[in-house]
Amino acid sequence: MEIIKTPIPDLLIVRPKVFEDARGYFYETYNEKNFSEAGLNIHFCQDNQSKSVYGVIRGLHYQLQPDSQCKLVSAIQGTVWDVAVDLRTSSPTFGKWYGIELSAENHLQFLIPKGFAHGFSVLTETAIFAYKCDAFYNPSLERGILYNDPQLAIDWKIPEDKAIVSVKDNKHPLFNAAEMNF
Repeated sequence: MEIIKTPIPDLLIVRPKVFEDARGYFYETYNEKNFSEAGLNIHFCQDNQSKSVYGVIRGLHYQLQPDSQCKLVSAIQGTVWDVAVDLRTSSPTFGKWYGIELSAENHLQFLIPKGFAHGFSVLTETAIFAYKCDAFYNPSLERGILYNDPQLAIDWKIPEDKAIVSVKDNKHPLFNAAEMNF
């Protein structure tokens, strides 16, 4: 496993060691010992999976403390553009975002720590997306930021007329009005 730093502190890319041959491939999607040896002491307690079609944009989602979530995300099928926004008010990168393409072919994983909003867009006909979380879902602490907030100016890599966004995600507040406690 290789840990790759991004321009935003604590936001990491994980490149697993993939063993490929004529039969296909094998890799560990998570190994607590390897993560611990890399200084990542995270206890995951919930796995989630979603399937979406081309043009779907999900996000930007997060949970407030004390149930904020660290997420390890990856694409099992297809390709997504995955984005994390720094909500840590004391961070030098507060309000900045970073995006990465995750696909079934590149096997990359994105480790998003607590204090970040998260979202993704689907770039292929369909995508199956996996989330490994270190805190349980708590609807009372669930929050969001409008995906197309002009202040954030996130490029979702989807033409606006092809974007498929839920009613709920279209009602999230702008970044400046969003509730944060990180």
